[in-house]
Amino acid sequence: MSPESLLREGLAVAGTVGAPIFIALLVSGLVLGILQASTQVNDPAVSTVPRLLVAAAVLWLFGGWMVSRLASFLARAIEHLGGMG
Repeated sequence: MSPESLLREGLAVAGTVGAPIFIALLVSGLVLGILQASTQVNDPAVSTVPRLLVAAAVLWLFGGWMVSRLASFLARAIEHLGGMG
């Protein structure tokens, strides 16, 4: 496996691992922004606390999958990079 393909796979793994949390925060930010605009409540805590709760919930739900996916990629990367030298 070449370093370029390893880099490409690493970027793909980073995208798939990061996607659930980014999508959840995007959706929650959009919903909270619409809610704040409609109620005219512009307190920063109104948007920050729910986003932190959403991020914690996504990490709790998908955290095991994220760690196992990253660990398997890291093991493959170390294995392939060790054979190159």
